[in-house]
Amino acid sequence: MLSVIAELGSDYALYFVIVYGATVAIYFATGIGVNIVNRRNPERRIQKDRNGDKRMWVEIRSSMSALAVSAAMLSFGWFAQVRGWTIAPLEVSWWSLPLMFAISMVLYDAWFYWGHRLLHLKMFYRWHAPHHRSVAPTVWSNDSSTAVDTMIEHGYYLVVWFVLPIPALALFAQRLFDQVSGMIGHSGFEYFASPSSRWPSPMICTSFHDLHHSTFRYNYGNFFSLWDRMMGTVHPGYDAMVQEFEGAGEPVQGDKTAAGR
Repeated sequence: MLSVIAELGSDYALYFVIVYGATVAIYFATGIGVNIVNRRNPERRIQKDRNGDKRMWVEIRSSMSALAVSAAMLSFGWFAQVRGWTIAPLEVSWWSLPLMFAISMVLYDAWFYWGHRLLHLKMFYRWHAPHHRSVAPTVWSNDSSTAVDTMIEHGYYLVVWFVLPIPALALFAQRLFDQVSGMIGHSGFEYFASPSSRWPSPMICTSFHDLHHSTFRYNYGNFFSLWDRMMGTVHPGYDAMVQEFEGAGEPVQGDKTAAGR
């Protein structure tokens, strides 16, 4: 019995190393790349009077442990699927990959919204508070979280294998998109303000999550604004902020918009 457990553990360790190594590589590649772009476009900083760069090394150290927790869940789900312990995935095809990717994106956004709302309740906030020490988030802030915070927000990447016939490739593509878009969303610089990122579109831009960090009480969604709009938690100045940025070519002063003007 012990030998079987040891063999399973060593097999799983390989899956974990692959996922964690790839995630860390993507984290640093995205962070370095986005920072290079940001340095060339200082006028696109959203919060003009704040700079979160002094927390960079704190955020990177915190991210390394949080990404390990996330990778442990994703890699175990992958390991379980390969072992046949989960729902059998659809065969990879031209239609199954985009279909499962789209379905999973919508499901994960709902998971993230409600998990994020949960973390803002008084009894859970202590595990989310370290993430909010980055009032002016940077590209390194995305994964600067506690283990409990990460388990709640990324627990989807463990559970989904058991409830959705999703091919591993589709979920890996979503996780890649989640990582890169999340880091851009925390970067503190706006490049994607457009009519497609404000009402009536469900899409968002960097300003959406930046407002969450500067005001704490709004914009809990991850990929979309759907749940925030349905539940009345979208920031009242978000759409105007995006629209004004479109016309001016640079973000509205963060504190003015945060006041809900």
